[in-house]
This record gives sequence, C-alpha cells and structure tokens, in this order.
Amino acid sequence: MLNLDVLPSPLWVLGTGTGVGKTFVAARIAQAWARQGPVSYRKPFQTGVDRADHPEADARAVRGSGIVAESHVLLRAPLSPLAAAQLEGRVLDLAATARWCQRPAEGRVLLEGVGGLMVPLAPQVHFLAWATELKIPCVLVALGGLGTLNHTLLSAEALMLRGWRIEAVLLNPGADGTTPAVAEENAGLLRGFLPMPVEVL
Repeated sequence: MLNLDVLPSPLWVLGTGTGVGKTFVAARIAQAWARQGPVSYRKPFQTGVDRADHPEADARAVRGSGIVAESHVLLRAPLSPLAAAQLEGRVLDLAATARWCQRPAEGRVLLEGVGGLMVPLAPQVHFLAWATELKIPCVLVALGGLGTLNHTLLSAEALMLRGWRIEAVLLNPGADGTTPAVAEENAGLLRGFLPMPVEVL
C-alpha cells in the first residue's frame, strides 16, 4: 500500500466522479500526516450544505486532532457549483477562491476537489481548468469495480494532458461494494496503462 506520509504538500484529492470516496481518502491522508505535524484541510467548494457545521459537510468528516478543516464556498443545492450558485443568484469569485486555497499554513496542506474533474464552476469554466492554474499535484480516487477502467483512464489522461503530476491512483472498492479481488484485478490492468502507482485502499 502507498505510504501516505511521503505524499507531497500541498496536495489535491481529486475523483473520477461524485461518490468515489474523495473525503474518505482525504481523511486517511490527513490523519496520517497529523501524526507528523499540523495539517490544514481545505475544501474550496462544498455543495449540498448551508453551513460549515452541517452534518454532510466534508470538513466535519476530516477534522481531527492536529487537523484544521475549512470550507470556503458553501452552496445549499446538491448540484454542481455552477448550478447551485445559479439557484442562489450567486456568481462565484474563482480568483478569490484560488487565493484562499494558496494561503500560507502551518504544516501540510491538503485540498479536496468537488465532484468529478470537469464539474462546472462558472460559465465555460470547469474545475480542472480552474485548478490547473494552481499547479498543485494530486492523488486520483476512483471506484473499484465496473466502469472504473474507462473513467480512471479518461480522468488520468485529462490531468496529464494539462501537465498535472498524479502522485497515485487510489481505487476505493468500499464506495461501490466491489470485492477486493475484483478491485485488485482492475488495479493490475490500470498499471499496464498508467505511469504512476495504482493502489487499492
């Protein structure tokens, strides 16, 4: 299994889609890092919540000893940030959110994306286009079972074509109920296509 302690900071936790377990992975990385020193977890866009202490807020799931967990843009509807913002009559200030992500912090910095790589943030601006400008490496979280080969290869290619460094691809069979054996078989196939480590959680 990948040694989480050696992952660089700052680091994005990105996913091939919604529901793949980005927050679960972010919590594991943050907890591993916190054994070495302070961690700042940052969630720039959170939809489906109306306040930072909402039971569904990702920051609540990651917060722990030695971990400061923060959210920036909160949107009530469980939709893409663009769609949720439009329902509220809001226009997201993406430049301000980028500055929020890049603030200095004590210790290591972990950021978590929202939805899949190309979820819309603003008209004609999806997450990947916006986040590429920050020049921060990532881990890519994917499901363990059916469909993950296509989704993972498409996502990894989109990242690499934009110059991203992918530290690892992490298959999360717990998110879709895949057996460990099937997830490991898929990981083995992905290793034949991808230049970075591919691990099963």
